[in-house]
Amino acid sequence: MISKETRDKYLPTIGIECHVQLATKTKLFGGVDNDAREAEPNSKISAGDYALPGMLPYLNHEAVRLAARAGKALNSKIAKVSSFDRKHYFYPDLPRGYQLSQMFYPIILAGYVDLPNGERVRINHAHLEDDAGKLTHHGDYSLIDLNRAGTPLIEIVSEPDMHSAADAKSYAQELWQLMTYAGVTFGNLYYGNMRFDVNVSVAPVGAKKLGTRIEVKNINSFKMVERAAEHEIDRQIEMIEKGEKFVQATRGWDDVKGKTVPQRDKENAQDYRYMPDPDVPPIVLTEADIAEMQKDMPMLPPEYRAKFAALGVDDSVINAVLADQNIAKKLAQILENSDVDTARRVANWFASAMVIASDSEAIQSDNLDRHGDKSPRDDKQKLPSTKNLIKLSQMTGENKLSSTAAKEVFTEMLNKDIDPEKIAEAKNLLQVSDTNEIEKIVDEVLADPAAAQAVADIKNGELKAIGFVIGLVMKKSQGKANPSIVNKIIKEKLQ
Repeated sequence: MISKETRDKYLPTIGIECHVQLATKTKLFGGVDNDAREAEPNSKISAGDYALPGMLPYLNHEAVRLAARAGKALNSKIAKVSSFDRKHYFYPDLPRGYQLSQMFYPIILAGYVDLPNGERVRINHAHLEDDAGKLTHHGDYSLIDLNRAGTPLIEIVSEPDMHSAADAKSYAQELWQLMTYAGVTFGNLYYGNMRFDVNVSVAPVGAKKLGTRIEVKNINSFKMVERAAEHEIDRQIEMIEKGEKFVQATRGWDDVKGKTVPQRDKENAQDYRYMPDPDVPPIVLTEADIAEMQKDMPMLPPEYRAKFAALGVDDSVINAVLADQNIAKKLAQILENSDVDTARRVANWFASAMVIASDSEAIQSDNLDRHGDKSPRDDKQKLPSTKNLIKLSQMTGENKLSSTAAKEVFTEMLNKDIDPEKIAEAKNLLQVSDTNEIEKIVDEVLADPAAAQAVADIKNGELKAIGFVIGLVMKKSQGKANPSIVNKIIKEKLQ
């Protein structure tokens, strides 16, 4: 266990490479179905995926369009000319013996991602490439599934601008939101739609040179990004403290054991023998082409944060709302069609509902994926209408409903979009604001011996005791008496 004193002697440096599976219907270089979820092994493949002789690739234009939109979300320029290169390595799930990537002329140039805490992570570039297949190991043999081979990806390469595991997790979450909001990917982490390679090094504070870099490969969970970074930082510090040397290498993350495990020594660019691919022509785009690809971009998380700042709520509430694009859209509509107080109440209700949902077994909160395996771009997820949500919030603001009753009505509305007033009436939740009726209940409570001590305390100037009496009145009225009116009547009678 590394002590805080020892840890503070070192500065960790983290960069992340993220593979984003593009939400195209077909693969990057062939007209084969790109959706291999739950499919039989080797059932979504073409002759090109097998690398049969004479099979030439042809580029999926939709992948180029999505890459351009990803670039917009990353605050990046799009290259007017980009091209593909062959990245050579031998692996059983790569029949061609090389991957088609963009080593020298990537389509997405430098950009940046701003984290919610104000930190900025620069983007070096992002490039298009196709994925390899999948190996499943069984004891002394392995099985190959090429369904994933040829899947279109963009690999987003950050600069080493993060210096804590918490920032690494925050960056991964922000990247997920940017890509799903922009409609670039389905974003389902369970199916590997986004995978993170976390590069970690540590060096003494003040050192001019970074430490030896270790890459932790293929992480598909935000919590795992944080845990892997934390573990690797401590592991490297411990080795340095013991005087042990280590070389640049690739490791995997064992989530059960909570530690990184060795995989192989890290290759360098020369090991892959990059060369321009002669079969795929360069991608040549004009400013008009890029503008057409990037038009009608939806509002992205940074814009929502700026809009929701007026609500004055805790960051955790905003983060919960932004975890679902449809909820963010809904809250923005409410803010545009009502006032800040009305929207604030709705934001808090949604945030509470998201926390409750994330605690259930049905939803993996770490994935922040309320769309399951559906595209984040479709709006089939049913939410209460803007009109009904505004009405519920206004009823609460007018003290027609207590805060507890309002949450109960809200929960019911999530199941079925009904007029909130009808739900409140059916459940007998509407607050009583009739002064005469409330006064009768107050008189009964004040005459009850159980309230005698509190009444005496109030008469002696101990106003905190009013809360106890209000509680008795609320209990007697079954929670329907308007608390502000109750408070006013008690003060009038006892002061």
